[in-house]
Amino acid sequence: MLMARDTARDEAQKLHRKWLKHQAFMAELARNKEWLAKIEQEGQELIQEKPELRSVVQQKLEEIRECWSDLETTTKAKARQLFENNKPEPAVKSYSDLDNQLSHLEQQPPQLEQAHHLPTFNEQLQKFQAMESQIGDFYKDVGELGSLQGLCLPQRGLTAGDKEGGEQSGVVETRIVRLIEPLKERRRILLASKEMHQVAQDLEDEILWIQERLPFASCKDYGNNLQSVQQHVKKNQTLQRELTGRRARVEEVLDRAGIIASLRTPEVEFVREGAGHVRQLWEVLQLETERRSVMLDAALQSQQYYSEAAKVESWLSGQKLHLVNEEKGTDESSTLQLLKTHLALEQTVETYAETVGMLSQQCQRLLELGHPDSEQITKQQSHIDRLYVSLKDMVEHRKTKLEQQYWLYQLNKEVEELEKWITERESVASSTELGQDLEDVTVLQERFTKFVSETNSTGQQRMEQVNKMVNEMIDCGHSDAATIAEWKDGLNESWADLLELMETRRQMLAASHQLHKFFTDCKEVLAQIAGKMKQLPEVRACQANITNPATLQRLMHSFEHALQLLVAQVRQLQENAAQLRTIYAGEKAEAIMVKEQEVMEAWKELLTSCEASRVQVTSVTDKVQFFSVVRENLMWMEGIMGQIRWDEPRVSYAMQVAKPFPDL
Repeated sequence: MLMARDTARDEAQKLHRKWLKHQAFMAELARNKEWLAKIEQEGQELIQEKPELRSVVQQKLEEIRECWSDLETTTKAKARQLFENNKPEPAVKSYSDLDNQLSHLEQQPPQLEQAHHLPTFNEQLQKFQAMESQIGDFYKDVGELGSLQGLCLPQRGLTAGDKEGGEQSGVVETRIVRLIEPLKERRRILLASKEMHQVAQDLEDEILWIQERLPFASCKDYGNNLQSVQQHVKKNQTLQRELTGRRARVEEVLDRAGIIASLRTPEVEFVREGAGHVRQLWEVLQLETERRSVMLDAALQSQQYYSEAAKVESWLSGQKLHLVNEEKGTDESSTLQLLKTHLALEQTVETYAETVGMLSQQCQRLLELGHPDSEQITKQQSHIDRLYVSLKDMVEHRKTKLEQQYWLYQLNKEVEELEKWITERESVASSTELGQDLEDVTVLQERFTKFVSETNSTGQQRMEQVNKMVNEMIDCGHSDAATIAEWKDGLNESWADLLELMETRRQMLAASHQLHKFFTDCKEVLAQIAGKMKQLPEVRACQANITNPATLQRLMHSFEHALQLLVAQVRQLQENAAQLRTIYAGEKAEAIMVKEQEVMEAWKELLTSCEASRVQVTSVTDKVQFFSVVRENLMWMEGIMGQIRWDEPRVSYAMQVAKPFPDL
């Protein structure tokens, strides 16, 4: 307080600081003088480069020189004033003040008080530190006064006052040194006592810190679900990090306690006991923390397994609930869409086997590690496995149902299309058109033959495919096997009806063809008979011109041979007529009979005419043969008579003989 109230001392210090600042300013001014010379040089260079700027540059340089001259003059004047103010008398006066302050400190030396708490030690240390700081300030003041006096001595010669100031400085420094040594010793003793109490306090703090965390480390509650276990794990990890961070502090405190405990004084016994207690509690805390970490790790693994198992079980149960749906689709497209969706689900279930497998591996690892909940984990895994197998069975069953339904719709589509096709074919096969003549019937037969061939080829192939599909579906145990069998029977009946209808149509066309062919054959036979009837007069006419019986016989034989071909045709017509009469009745039967009778009458007439011609030819032949024999005999007789008679009588006689035979 005395130092704070000493204004004279403050004034001296202010003057000294001003003097130091002014000295620094003068040094800076000397350094900047080179800068002024550089400006002068640059100005001259600028004048040389640009003479037109000479007046402006010289004016500026002159102003700078004047300013610099005024600055130097002012600086020197202030330096002289500060020098006059820093006279030796203030130094002597300041030493007197320091002497008074030191006397006051020597009269009140610091004493060590018995302390049992750190605040008391801290208060005493603060007092010693304040005294040391004050003595340090005194020592600094002595140095400043000495330096100020040294600055003044070069300007003025040594006087009696100057010698007196130097002696005072030495005395003050000696007294300061005498005060510092006892302070250092007392401070060392105080620090040692404080360190012992500080170590004791630190040991108590560590004991409290360990005791606060020991209940949590030894807690048997590990959580009953994954979230709570994870929270416990995080807290335990935080505790482990705290232990890791605290280990250096505990070791440092124990090391300090060990150093103090090595002293052979009764006061350190409680430090030794505290260090042992801390070491014991620290080991217990570490062991309990490690044990809890192991147990929490096991609990975390089991809860993670239970959590994953719960997710798997939930997913499997959800899929089973989805598969309970018995929707089969209303048509082929909807069923196909359901089947595609189900196949995607089946692939998902197959892929999910990896998740179930990983869960099983996790269970196996826990069992190998001897987990406390091994029995419960085994039961849970068995339940998951059974649930997955059950789901796969349901997926397969659902897939089979959808496939059967899809096959059923496909079969139904094939059956309906085939029945429609058979119906269309039946409409063609049930046609009653039989043709107007043989050519028309022939065209119809050709078309129908082609139709039958196509129908048999295509229909047989499609029927085989459908029957094969039906048999496979029935053999696979289709749930609608009875319905499929009914479809098969109905389709086979329709196909059999179509075949029967085509056969009937074929027979009708064949009968129509036979009928029209019969009428055509009748026309042809009648035409041939008519032709033969026309040939008979020609044969008869040839009888008068042909004198050779053999030629006449050959002509007649050729005509009769031609009639033999007609005989076969007529017989065939009779057989066809008899067959047609068994097929047709009514008007057509009468027409057949009329046509047959017409042919037979013409045939009989031809035969009669032919017989008459043959009789006539035979008569003519006999006549010609007779005349030939007569002629031969006459010639023979003439030869004989010629031998007997002369020529004239022979001729006369021959003429007489020939008169009874005018036709010769």
